[in-house]
Amino acid sequence: MGFSLPVDNYKKMSVKIVTVAKQLPQYSRATADILPMLDGWLHEQDDRFIKKVKKIFEGAAVDKRYSIMDPEEVFTATSFEEKNDIYTREVIILGEQVLQKALEKADWDPQTLDYIITVSCTGIMIPSLDAYLINKMKLRQDIVRLPVTEMGCAAGISGIIYAKNFLKANPGKRAAVIAVESPTATFQLDDFSMPNIVSAAIFGDGAACCLLSSHEEDQGPEIVNEEMYHFYEAEHMMGFKLTNNGLQMVLDIEVPDTIASHFGDIIHPFLQKNNLEIKDIEHMIFHPGGKKIITTVEALFSGLGKNIEDTKEVLKQYGNMSSATVLYVLEQIMDRNPKQGEKGLMLSFGPGFSAQRVLLQW
Repeated sequence: MGFSLPVDNYKKMSVKIVTVAKQLPQYSRATADILPMLDGWLHEQDDRFIKKVKKIFEGAAVDKRYSIMDPEEVFTATSFEEKNDIYTREVIILGEQVLQKALEKADWDPQTLDYIITVSCTGIMIPSLDAYLINKMKLRQDIVRLPVTEMGCAAGISGIIYAKNFLKANPGKRAAVIAVESPTATFQLDDFSMPNIVSAAIFGDGAACCLLSSHEEDQGPEIVNEEMYHFYEAEHMMGFKLTNNGLQMVLDIEVPDTIASHFGDIIHPFLQKNNLEIKDIEHMIFHPGGKKIITTVEALFSGLGKNIEDTKEVLKQYGNMSSATVLYVLEQIMDRNPKQGEKGLMLSFGPGFSAQRVLLQW
C-alpha cells in the first residue's frame, strides 16, 4: 500500500520569505564628493583619460554609496592582507547587525534558526562568516551552515534557492540567508583598466538578511518555483582574478548585450512552466547590476509593460552591492505589503555566467 500526504498537509509545506532587513556600513559619500578624490588617484594620467573616468562616475546612475572603510582609505595604497583584514573585521560586524535586525523584525528567537547561509565574494575568510555568527549570537550547536563564496551578484538569489530546497525537504524549519559584500575592499589602486574603473563607479558595500520558513504559522510571500540558467562559453565575462594585490575585477564589455540576447530564454520558459506570462507578474525584483544592464533590461521589460523602478532606486541610493543588492529591492517591495495573490519575479546575474530566478506569490 503506497503512502501519500493528504492534500491539505502538502499545502502547508510551502516555503515563505518572512522578512528582509538591510544594514549599511558606517562610511558613506555622495558621488559628487568622490570626484575630487579621483584627481589624486589619477594625477599621473593624461587630462583626456581623467575626464573620461569622471564621466563614467557621473553617468553611473549612483548618487551615493556606503563603504566599510573611509573613502580616503580606499584611495590609499594598502596590501591585500590589510584590506582583507578590514573586510574580515567589518563583515562580521555587519553580519551580526543585519541578522539581529531581521530576527527582531520577524520576532524570532535566534535559537529557532535551523539553517544559516552566508553569502560573500569580496574577501577571503576561513572560517566563514556563519561560524562567527553562530558563536556571537549563540545559535544552536546543531544548526546547518552553508557559505556561498564564488557566485558573485547572483549569490543572494542562489542562497534563497538553497534555503528553499532545504526547507521544502524539512517542514517546520527556519533559515537565514545573510549577504555581506564589500566591493571597495577589492579596489585596485594601481589598475587603470576599464573593469576596475567601472566597478569603482558602480559598486558600494552593504549587507542584507532574508529569513525563510516552512513553518505553517509563519507568513510571507511563498516561493512558488526557482530555477538557474547557465550560459555556455561565458566563464570569462565576469568574476575576480586573484593577484598579489588582491581580487582584481573581471568585467566584459559584452555583459549587457549577452544578457539581452538570452533574455527571452531566461524569462518566458520559466514562467510558462508555472502557467504564467510576464503580464501576470506584478513585481519585478531585479538585481541592479549597473546602468548599462538596467537600460538594456528596462528596454526589454518596457516592451512587456513592466517597470523596474525599485531596481533603479536601489542602484541610485546604494550602488551595486553584489549579492546583497537584489535583497534591497525585495525589501522595498515587501515593505509596501503587496496584495494577496500578487506575484513577483526575482532575477539576478553572476559569474559563470548564470541567471538565477525565483517566482514569489503573496
